Amino acid sequence: MNNRRIKVFSGAIACFVACTGDFLSMFILGSKCPGYSQISDPISYLGASTCPVSGLFSFISIILGLLIMVFAFGLRAAWSPADRYVKIGFWLLILYALGEGLGSGLFKTNFINHSLSASFIIHDILGGIGIFALLTLMIIVPKIERFSGSRSFLAFSKIVFLFGLLLLLFFSQRFLRRWNSISAGIAVYTGFWQRLLLLDFYIYLIVIAVRTLKRRGDLTVPA
Repeated sequence: MNNRRIKVFSGAIACFVACTGDFLSMFILGSKCPGYSQISDPISYLGASTCPVSGLFSFISIILGLLIMVFAFGLRAAWSPADRYVKIGFWLLILYALGEGLGSGLFKTNFINHSLSASFIIHDILGGIGIFALLTLMIIVPKIERFSGSRSFLAFSKIVFLFGLLLLLFFSQRFLRRWNSISAGIAVYTGFWQRLLLLDFYIYLIVIAVRTLKRRGDLTVPA
């Protein structure tokens, strides 16, 4: 197995482990935090210093970021490095890894005197960058050669992108300063919307990983 195939294989496996592991761990950790609601509370609350699983949450988030980085290198190895969309896709995955992964793990979601701490604000900013990076990825990947020729993948990308936008809109209702009855009703399910959003993202990443893994058999030139 040449170096390029190893990168592709390692990247795909890293993606599988990151997506399934992170998604399942959020439910497990949430059950260990007293008073935490999987439906109402955002996942980031598990990273607050007052939560007994805060340290484990940070560790898992950092591991998630590192695994997604491995996947980014695998994606770049699977397709033509000269393709500008491959390059863009690579950096979008790196941004997601830094924002939602390392950023979530390193910056705690703490409150100080009932106000957001600087760490909390940085956490949200980096997380937002990560989310928009993945949404942009859904626009970029279909333009990569071999992805662009699949009508089913193009349709799939549009569906997960639109579904992701809708879920992001629902999730963002918690940031509104003035709520009406509709936005308040939506914000009650903040944790639910965020978990669905993650599921949407992770299904997309796993589909890409499967396609890159199938691509491995065609690779004979070292990266």
